[in-house]
Amino acid sequence: MIRTLVVDDDDRIAKVHAAGVGRVGGFTAAGEAHSLAEARALVRTLRPDLLLLDLYLPDGHGLELMHSLHEAVPRPDFIVVTAAQDIDGVRQAMQLGAVYYLVKPFGFAQLREQLAAYGRLHDSLAGLDIANQETVDTLYGLLRGPAVHRADRRRLPATMAQVPERVRTAPHALSATDVAEQLGVSRATAQRYLADLGRRGLPDLSLNYGTAGRPEHRYHVPRR
Repeated sequence: MIRTLVVDDDDRIAKVHAAGVGRVGGFTAAGEAHSLAEARALVRTLRPDLLLLDLYLPDGHGLELMHSLHEAVPRPDFIVVTAAQDIDGVRQAMQLGAVYYLVKPFGFAQLREQLAAYGRLHDSLAGLDIANQETVDTLYGLLRGPAVHRADRRRLPATMAQVPERVRTAPHALSATDVAEQLGVSRATAQRYLADLGRRGLPDLSLNYGTAGRPEHRYHVPRR
């Protein structure tokens, strides 16, 4: 379970977000904090994996908390949830390691999608010792998972457009070699398609470890 600390100065909103976290598979709301001081104390005692962090707190700014926890061991990840829309704040949050930035108000569907995307990243990183460029591209793409389902997604080239359906309908996760054979293209081309789709948020990456300890990249589309 991904232990999540909800940090928001508004008790009502904190409870709504905590309840939302509890509705997402693989996540649990470890606690709620309503100030910087309370958040720091709970990070020490609860050791959460993830903070849903508001930036406007009564005793300081959420970015201060992110900065102060930069060298914490273990260091939690952060999803910023705030009404702040100034680009400088977004830039600073990114520089301090925020994995995403949700602008209030947002609905449960948005929260669920982003938590699910973070969960996929969290699971994929577990146990990884090395990462080639294909792995890195896919890991970054996991956090953009919801984008591929939006109406404004870019039109895919004809052959690449076949990949999601082939992966979705396969009885098991497919490797780049499997995709290449099904489409009649080279493995390098299939890898390029899969990496591009990963950056767009589809499909998911799973890692199967061989006898030499090197991960084999396999892909599937989660069934909703």
